[in-house]
Amino acid sequence: MTIHISEKVRKKIHIIEPKELGQDIWHILEEQHFKGILSNIIVDHLCKKYTLNRQQLALKLLPIGTAYSHAPISKFYVSAVAIGISGNFYFGANLEFSSTNIQQTVHAEQSAISHAWMNNEKGITDIVVNYTPCGHCRQFMNELRTAPQLEIHLPHSSNNKLHSYLPDSFGPADLNIENFLLDAHDNKLNYDTENPLILTALQAANSSHAPYSSSYHGVAIETQDKQIYKGSYAENAAFNPSLPALQVAINHLLLSGDSLQNIRHIVMVEQANNLSYRKMSEELISSLGDFTFEYIAV
Repeated sequence: MTIHISEKVRKKIHIIEPKELGQDIWHILEEQHFKGILSNIIVDHLCKKYTLNRQQLALKLLPIGTAYSHAPISKFYVSAVAIGISGNFYFGANLEFSSTNIQQTVHAEQSAISHAWMNNEKGITDIVVNYTPCGHCRQFMNELRTAPQLEIHLPHSSNNKLHSYLPDSFGPADLNIENFLLDAHDNKLNYDTENPLILTALQAANSSHAPYSSSYHGVAIETQDKQIYKGSYAENAAFNPSLPALQVAINHLLLSGDSLQNIRHIVMVEQANNLSYRKMSEELISSLGDFTFEYIAV
């Protein structure tokens, strides 16, 4: 039996201190149908009301992120908050998928950053997380233009520069890449259609970050109630921390308060110049349910 996100969040509210803050967050999330974003205006209001800075507030709210976690394999729930240059908070959580390979996993920091990206955030200033970032996530965060200034905040240690966790780092600048993750992209892909789901997948492919392979893909998911969620490919200089578009779209759906059971139709648009994510995506989709999957090569 699937537990609705509202019930998962309700179980986490009592952990937040002070209790009044927990109740405020409950009402805010309920009003926005459990979309895992707090606007800059709301963040400012809560900081003033409870005499907290942004990082302190995000640390107090980490239990909320674990409500969005999907960890059937590890039973280990990781929560992250990406703070955008806009001042918005974007929740993230680890996602695991059983009956497929473990490389399909999404880490919480990847989740929060890609969540911000799909909501048109232009940059990340801080990552707040309940456990120390693994090497995979450190490398993923290094793909950001803000990586040299990016600060990591943990319950036991705050205000740590990313590069203190990743000394002598290797990243986009070492390969003379000028367009970073979350920067504006236009990959100039074209496909003649008026179908809104395909157009969303095409737009996501055009926004994908793939400077190393020049292979671009995007995904759009349509739900039973006609909501559409998008995902763009996030490639990494170290290759393995790359995040496929399907996972980005699934993450977008879940952090918007929706459920996997509500998926109806998935479209992938791909220009597979040096590699293709088609088979990997088909495998993950088949493990999730009997959904219509449409693949379009451009």
